[in-house]
Amino acid sequence: MDFDLAYADYLTEENISEIQKLEEDTGTRILAYYTPPAPADLNDQQLENIRELEKKLCVRLVAYHAH
Repeated sequence: MDFDLAYADYLTEENISEIQKLEEDTGTRILAYYTPPAPADLNDQQLENIRELEKKLCVRLVAYHAH
């Protein structure tokens, strides 16, 4: 797990280690949110644009409202 501490500056090194251990135990990648983001309300064309870019880049994109 890589952390950009500019965005997760409230997590201590111990907290990060705990999350990394949980990742190892579960064999998964875990995202940590201070406050869960609200999904963006997108129109059909915007959603299609996201899907097209996902296919092109072979990634999953998540659109949400900034706090």
